[in-house]
Amino acid sequence: MTLLESLKQYTTIVADTGDIEAIRKHRPQDATTNPSLLLKAAQQPAYRELVAAALHASQAVGGDKPARMAAFMDRLAVSFGCEILKIVPGRVSTEVDATLSFDTERTIAKARQLIELYAQAGVPRERVLIKVGTTWEGVRAAERLEKDGIHVNMTLLFSFAQAVACAEAGVTLISPFVGRIYDWYVRDRGVKDIAPDEDPGVASVERIYNYYKKYDYKTQVMGASFRKAAQVERLCGCDLLTISPEILADLGARTGDLPRRLSPEAAKKIDAPKLHLDEKEYRWMHNEDAMAVEKLSDGIRRFNADARKLEAFADTLLR
Repeated sequence: MTLLESLKQYTTIVADTGDIEAIRKHRPQDATTNPSLLLKAAQQPAYRELVAAALHASQAVGGDKPARMAAFMDRLAVSFGCEILKIVPGRVSTEVDATLSFDTERTIAKARQLIELYAQAGVPRERVLIKVGTTWEGVRAAERLEKDGIHVNMTLLFSFAQAVACAEAGVTLISPFVGRIYDWYVRDRGVKDIAPDEDPGVASVERIYNYYKKYDYKTQVMGASFRKAAQVERLCGCDLLTISPEILADLGARTGDLPRRLSPEAAKKIDAPKLHLDEKEYRWMHNEDAMAVEKLSDGIRRFNADARKLEAFADTLLR
């Protein structure tokens, strides 16, 4: 048995990529995309037809250039999502533009637009997760979307306050960013590496998973943004893990039997008080976590920058 096969006994595997061929190779249950991954994939010759089709459809929308570019981004994301859903048996996550991170109403409107585009392509909403940045405004948008039957994957999640707010809002899925937390602490401590058993990113997912299971929250935990296979191995038993093709290949090339590290039974035994956060309590608790404040802001800026690079790339194709 490979380590990947062993992991699949306890955890749903999700491919963290926009590379359709990589998804085809590793056959995960679900797949996730984001602006950074789409930027990388869109520049590959293999996907030029998808880009061209999205451009053509967006020009037909009309309006000014910003409106056409917004339409292009939506159609490209949905086009990649539809291709991915031809391969994976489960769901694909498609992200709302980072510029909407602090706008509840526009996030809701964009999510509904994306779901409508999927519906026009014959994809039911049950197979789509709308990715929303975990700001207070994003959580409020997700809460309303879930009540409307649109399922949400909360991304850029770094603090326990964010996780508590998502659980109380009844979102479908959260994606704590293991690797980016790890990166911050490596830099902050001035070290080259942190062992998996001491890794703050791994510990963050463990804490959230145990809290959710202890109090029977339905929100699922999907560890994300891994830097090395050892982090994945340490979270065996998490509901889902979204993993890059490189780490999937590493796990698939090694044999062994991974021990289950996380389980609902063990989580029931932890000592953790149940929290209820209003907006002021949430903002204060999140603000007390310097790493989370920095990484959330940085993540929003990075996703926005890559989305604008993708628009610029598309613009060059129109000339």
